[in-house]
Amino acid sequence: MRLTLNYKLTSTFRKMFNKTLLFVLSLSFFSFISTNSIDSKKISVEDRPNFIFYLADDQDKLDYGTYGNPNVDTKAVDKLASEGIKFNNFYTGQAICAPTRSQIFTGKYPVKNGCFVNHIGVKPNTETIISYLENEGYEVVLAGKSHVKPNSVFKWSKFLDLIKIGNSKQRYLPISKIDNYLSKVDKPFCLIIASTFPHGPYPKSNDYTNQDIFKLPYTGKNIPNYKTGYYQNIKEDNYQINDILNIVDKHNLKNNSLFVYAADHGISGKWGLSEQGLKAPFIVRWPEMIKPNIQSDVILSFVDVVPTFLDIIGAQVSKDIDGLSFYKTLLGDENEIHDYIYGVSTMQNIQKCKVFPSRMIREKQYKYIKNFNSLEVFKNNMGENEIINKFIEIGARSFPNKPYEELYDLEKDPFQKNNLAKDNKYLQVKNSLELALEKWMISQDDILITNKMPLIKPTLHPLDRNSKWNKVSLELENKLNENDYIELHY
Repeated sequence: MRLTLNYKLTSTFRKMFNKTLLFVLSLSFFSFISTNSIDSKKISVEDRPNFIFYLADDQDKLDYGTYGNPNVDTKAVDKLASEGIKFNNFYTGQAICAPTRSQIFTGKYPVKNGCFVNHIGVKPNTETIISYLENEGYEVVLAGKSHVKPNSVFKWSKFLDLIKIGNSKQRYLPISKIDNYLSKVDKPFCLIIASTFPHGPYPKSNDYTNQDIFKLPYTGKNIPNYKTGYYQNIKEDNYQINDILNIVDKHNLKNNSLFVYAADHGISGKWGLSEQGLKAPFIVRWPEMIKPNIQSDVILSFVDVVPTFLDIIGAQVSKDIDGLSFYKTLLGDENEIHDYIYGVSTMQNIQKCKVFPSRMIREKQYKYIKNFNSLEVFKNNMGENEIINKFIEIGARSFPNKPYEELYDLEKDPFQKNNLAKDNKYLQVKNSLELALEKWMISQDDILITNKMPLIKPTLHPLDRNSKWNKVSLELENKLNENDYIELHY
């Protein structure tokens, strides 16, 4: 009896022991997996990296050696790519200078942050990379081109302005001031270096001829007359990038700094929603964290920059931010983090200003665009004001080849040459993307949701004024009044 009892107790104990052992081993296993996974690479406060973000201005993604152009001089950027990760599907949400910068600095798409028209500022009281990182003990310094406002929102810890060199009309980075700052920095920093290159003006005298111009897939029969000067400006910018990289090395900041290189948007598709305008070069070097000479095809957006920086240092990310962290992607995870990314186009307040707003959504394979004032639908946008109606019609007729809807299979048609929107085989895809786009526009409080076809108050380029870029008939010149424009935050 005692033996039997002991056997039972022993048997029960064995079972309990085995279960406990299995449980402990399981915990150990999963702990091992966790501590060795991409999720686990948490950065201690002492090891938080510095952030250096170099932003070029108006350069096509494909106009780099590392992205496929053998004729352009981008040795500095190419070297950076060989030392880190190169992204092949990184997007801006709007192919204009100020809106792109505002996305990078706020983590929000253009309509939500308020800067969806060039030369206007973000909404008052908008949180930015400055406030987010300063709250974590960082200095946030801008060196170079600002092109963001208002100053009440963008209160940089330090601002190092552009300088003039010789008789050039172009303004250069303050290299010596950047050098001096990095020689004395005594706390974690985020240094944003914003070049004016290769944006015009383009030098007439340069090292290139038309025979040197590498034809991109979307280059027309004739090479634009600015291209040789554009190449020269790219070369000049790479001199600046090389100087910056040497300074980083000189001050022993390479290993503890996450270095980003990007351009704000492509020059070939500026203002619109084409791939050549929205898709941007994006390269990240972070020694000992990012493997050298790797690539990623994950689809990302400039709104993802702020949440990624915050995630890396373990800071809380505001729920109001549109972007998502791609920290895991930097470490090699190729899983997509977005269901969709988005884009906007507003043709008002640019040089050849017209009433022609468009919105874009893309997923892994397909891209959908809606042109809200195309010739197909512009009459539906008209109201009782005949003067406004005239400008609405002018806007529609200025883009006769832009249909109301566009749908592209980017896997088969990366340069948007074959519009599938009217192909019934793709009806389900189109309807799904259209619905998702509408939901996003509502979430962004897009002006097109509640306004038929709004006229946007200009800051530089009025619809009803004659200029060297914009011609207006006598009957419409100076005919728009203050109350003809939609009320915005400025």
